[in-house]
Amino acid sequence: MTVEWFKLDVEKSLVHLYRDHEDRNEGQAQSYRGRTSLFKEELQKGNTSLKLSDLRVSDEGEYKCLVEDKIWSDDITVNITVEAQGSHPVIRMESYDNSGGINLVCESRGWNPEPEVLWLDREGATLPAEDTQIHRYTEHFSVKRSITVYDYSDSNRFYCRLQQTHHMLETEIIINSKCNVFNAWKWIVGISVSACLIAVGLIVTAVVCHKK
Repeated sequence: MTVEWFKLDVEKSLVHLYRDHEDRNEGQAQSYRGRTSLFKEELQKGNTSLKLSDLRVSDEGEYKCLVEDKIWSDDITVNITVEAQGSHPVIRMESYDNSGGINLVCESRGWNPEPEVLWLDREGATLPAEDTQIHRYTEHFSVKRSITVYDYSDSNRFYCRLQQTHHMLETEIIINSKCNVFNAWKWIVGISVSACLIAVGLIVTAVVCHKK
């Protein structure tokens, strides 16, 4: 019996070959070396499944299994999708809006395929946000999505959620409404301006005193 596994979208790249009761992988594609095996004790029961270890994003694609015996043959095509969970999302405050809003940015990388990025309030309701920025690299995606929040006095807890079919990561940010960041900035600026005026006053006084 012959069992041949090959990948269709890479010019029939040989993944695994079993013939005459042993593996014959001399012509196996380099990227699959040492990562494939069959369940040999199950072959007589009709199980010709391929075990592919150390799964990689590049393993995605269509595969065909061809089984041949002396009097019959059969084949089947399967599609493999590799889902990779990325890094834990990070939220940062990017800037302050003149109208009183806070711009929040959520970022993560290392995903495949690209995840859905959602902003949620403390009740779990989805919030309107800017379009997700997606960047594709060789083996993964990075994503970034921004939101501007205005009314955070009553609902000061916000969540950024990234989700795929089988993975979900979430992080939160809490905005302290008792400490108004905008008033704090104005207060700091006010102190700086006052300090400058006092310094100018001292210089003028010193000059006047010296002239006297």
